[in-house]
Parts: sequence; structure tokens; C-alpha cells
Amino acid sequence: MGAKRGNEIMRLLPLKPVWFHILLALREEAAHGFAIRSRVEERTEGGIRLWPVTLYGSIRQMVEEGLIEALEGDADPDDDARRRYYALTSFGREVLLAEADRMEALVRDARAVRIAGST
Repeated sequence: MGAKRGNEIMRLLPLKPVWFHILLALREEAAHGFAIRSRVEERTEGGIRLWPVTLYGSIRQMVEEGLIEALEGDADPDDDARRRYYALTSFGREVLLAEADRMEALVRDARAVRIAGST
């Protein structure tokens, strides 16, 4: 990864929690807004609910940042033609991985406290 790309990624970290969950929801396949919302609620066991204003405002910002992209045409021909599908971009995948690495380091540090306190 080049320095410029690294700087672009670091500028976005730490990710807004909603953005992190939206990226996770799109990591395997494209989805429309309601499916993204459902995936997030399912993954968090209802702990995070994305209301339309939050969801679509976040999607708009994430498209502007290049994290996700709106797909052209119908992603699912059997689905409502009015639905817009979104997919994770390669940059979005890099940001998601960088955020996961950042969070993993925090967890490691937190666990080190527990280990240090047991001596």
C-alpha cells in the first residue's frame, strides 16, 4: 500500500460505528438499504438499529468517500426495480481491514491489562 493510500485510510479511522457495520454487511455481497439494515440488526442482535435517515445519510457519505458504490442496473432481477444496490469497493475493503486491525490492537492492549493485573 502506498503512502498516499495509507494516509487516505488513516484519515477515516477510527470509523464511525455505523460505517463499520455497513461495511461488514457488504463484505460478502451487494445489498439494498433494507437488506443492509437487516444484516446489521441481525449481526448485533438488535443492538444497532439503522433508521432510514441514519442509514441513507451514511450510505451517501460512504459513496462520496469511495468506501461503497451504487451498482448500475438490477442486482437482482426478481427484486423491486426501485431498490438501489450497494457494494463494497476495494478501498472500502482496505478501510474495513485497517479498522479491524486497529480494533484488534485495542483488544490486545485491554487483555494485556488483565494479564498484568493477575501477577
